[in-house]
Amino acid sequence: MSFKLAHRDDCQTAGNWQLVRRTLELRAFGINVVEIAPGEQIPEHDETDRDQEEVFYVLSGSPTLVIDGEEHPTRAGTFARLDPEHRRTVRNDGDEQTSVLIISAPRSSGYEPMDWA
Repeated sequence: MSFKLAHRDDCQTAGNWQLVRRTLELRAFGINVVEIAPGEQIPEHDETDRDQEEVFYVLSGSPTLVIDGEEHPTRAGTFARLDPEHRRTVRNDGDEQTSVLIISAPRSSGYEPMDWA
């Protein structure tokens, strides 16, 4: 099939992760949504071994992005791009659940932006 549609509610899940990449059968890049409950965070990590550049987009809530130990408060609508070597986590210090879209791909993927973009 040359295309696939899926609503967020219909994505495969693993714990608090919605597996968008797996649901859409993507092979060129990763994309998933994580729901983070108050007082929780995703595992701290870097992407050096996989040479993954990551983009975080806050869908809802006001999580704190911790990059190399430095806290960066965010709110819905915030984008963040990280090179692979930075240690990172997303922490929810608020009273409501937060939702974050995470997109990743190896820097060596061969992507070339269009002139206008």
